[in-house]
Parts: sequence; structure tokens; C-alpha cells
Amino acid sequence: MASKYTVRWGILATGGIATTFTKDFLTNPATRGVHDVQHVLAAAASSSSKSRAEAFIKDVDGPSSAKAYGSYHELVKDPNVDIIYVATPHSHHFQNTMLALEHGKNVLCEKAFTVNAAQARKLVETAREKKLFLMEAVWTRYFPLSIKIRELVKDGVIGKVHRVTADLSIAEAKDDGGLDFPDSHRMVNPDLAGGALLDLGIYSLTWVYQILYHCQEGKREKPEVLGAVQKYKTGADELTSILLNWPGQKTQGFASTSLRVATNPDGEGSPAAAPAVRIQGTKGEIQVFGMIFRPLHYRVILAGGKSGQVEDVHCPIPTDKERKGKGDEGVGHGMFWEADEAARCLRDGKLESDTLNWEESIAIMEAMDAVRKQGGLVYPELIETAVYDEKSPLNGEH
Repeated sequence: MASKYTVRWGILATGGIATTFTKDFLTNPATRGVHDVQHVLAAAASSSSKSRAEAFIKDVDGPSSAKAYGSYHELVKDPNVDIIYVATPHSHHFQNTMLALEHGKNVLCEKAFTVNAAQARKLVETAREKKLFLMEAVWTRYFPLSIKIRELVKDGVIGKVHRVTADLSIAEAKDDGGLDFPDSHRMVNPDLAGGALLDLGIYSLTWVYQILYHCQEGKREKPEVLGAVQKYKTGADELTSILLNWPGQKTQGFASTSLRVATNPDGEGSPAAAPAVRIQGTKGEIQVFGMIFRPLHYRVILAGGKSGQVEDVHCPIPTDKERKGKGDEGVGHGMFWEADEAARCLRDGKLESDTLNWEESIAIMEAMDAVRKQGGLVYPELIETAVYDEKSPLNGEH
């Protein structure tokens, strides 16, 4: 049997998403039917202190060989790291990813990729020049559920798709008119590029784009974009709706997000839940239920309403019972699939993923730029600039 390709990860930032991602890739790949790649935690860095990085490694049940660093600069210089996972707020993504690329590291960068399209183009240009792998970490794209739905669409199971609607919204409204976040929280803080669009709306756009853009044949048509934005008192967006029109494809998408009203008011898994995503074709429809960043259930409805024309498919996420999880559940959240994709790309010498290539990440950033321009969403120059500064405070330099 061929040996597994091993990837040595360096984790840049030690917050919640970094914890979940690292715990996921440290699970046994065989528990999810993967036998060709495996992952090792080589190092982690906190911009605050080495002790915070040490606590992170312990928390994720990492190996004793993993190095802890008290700065991002030390991490990107570690020769035993193959790829850096950038897990900071999206306000920091451009500077942090540039730091890693400039030091010759491959990068998996959390979504939203950057704050604007100019930054995304600069990252891609740098990765191409240096022949380094770079991928936006839109984990949802690599779920077997998502892969299967794209196959159903490409195979014409629901005919020609003309419309996709997608919503990801959370109910955080308070009776006094505020939101249940302190003004400094990353969800509503403009200094961190906060707001519904870049944090939640990216997932609504992901579903629209992975069907109406990614599945196009030949040279892809970009959409006309019409955005409507309502702002919170901090200046971040709290309610955003996006209409995307592809005249040449004869398709439309509608992506929405909110911090005030939820996609499903009575919670995920409710029997009364409406679909969060609807993919509508001439011969039927595919519906996706639950939180669309981590979808577990879809339904295929073929036109005509005859008996047997509705199929419900549940896609539970496999867990590793040998790893430390909540109770007896084991560990498995669904982030390991994007890690596997990055590993295979590195193994095969690819610089980008076919499932979400550089061009598509930039196209989605361009759509969000258009929405921001129409809605007057502006962030500080420190996080908007597309000029790399190794000594930027965003890279932990004070």
C-alpha cells in the first residue's frame, strides 16, 4: 500500500476557529475514509505570547514535538512548516498571508479571503510569482454534500438551473434596538471588517457561486451585482441582501444575511425549518437545510409531485472516537476536508484548488466590493490597503 502524504501545519493565531480546524485535522483520516494524506501539527503562533501558543497546542491535544511561538514572524521562518493556516479575523488576512508568502510558505487562508478584491489580487500575484500554494478556506465547498450537489447540477438532474437563493442569518437583536454583541466584538467592529457581509454573507454567496458560477462551462460569465445594505450604529452592516444577475447564462442568484433575524427562528433541525438554500431548475429543485456553512441535509424534488419524486439525504459528519471530544462524541466538525484538499494539492504540485481557484475567490471579492460600494461600507485604511507591510501592527508588530 502506498504511503500517505504527510503535511506539516503551522497555525497562525490561536482563537476558536484555529482550535476547531486543528482538532479536526489531527483526527485519524481513516475515520472519514481518507487513506492517501495525513496531517501533523508542526507549530502554532500567538501574537500575544508564547504561553498562549503552548496552551493552544495542549488544548488541541497536539504532539509534544509541536513548536510554540509568541510571534507570527517566528512561525513563518520555521523550516519544519509546509503550510500556514491563517486563522485571524479577515481584517488581518492580507497582511498575515503576505507575511507567510514572502517567507516562502504555502497558505490556507480563512474566509473571507481578504477585505477587498485588490488585496486578493495581490495575494494571488505573489503566490503565482513565488510558485506557492494558496487557497481560501471555504470549508463548505469540500463537504461531500456540496460535492454531490454540484454533481447533481452538472448532470442535469434538476434540468437547467435558473435561480439560486441562499440565506445565512442569526437572531442577535435586543429589545432596546441594539445587537447582542459589544461594539468592540469582531461581528460589529469596523476596525476588524465586522458586519454580516464578510462574516456570514460569504457563505450565502458561496452557495450562489458554487452553482451559478463554478458550474458554468468554458469561460465563466461574471454577474451584475445589486446590493442593499442597512448599517448598525457602529457602521458595520447588520442586514444585507444581494441580487446577482447573469444575463448570458439566464440565471439569477439571491444571497442574504442578517444579524437581526434568523434563517430558522426555532433553531437548526426544526421540523418546521424552511430550506436555507434553494437551487431551482426546469425539472426540479435541490434544497439545503440548516446552517449552510455546515450543511448536513439536502432534499431533491423532481417536478410533477409524483410519489417517489422527493428524496431526502442526510450527511452526518464522521468523528474520531479516539480523540477528545464532547462526551463520547469524538472529534469531527467538517473542517478536515479542506485540509485534505490542501494536502493533495501540495502533493500534486498544484498552486490552487480546482474546487475554489484564485480566479473565483477574486470574483466573489469583487461582488462584495460592489455591495460595499453601493451600501457605503468603508473600513479603516490600515485594513483596506493592498500594500504589504511586514511591520504592520496586523502582523503583531507594535
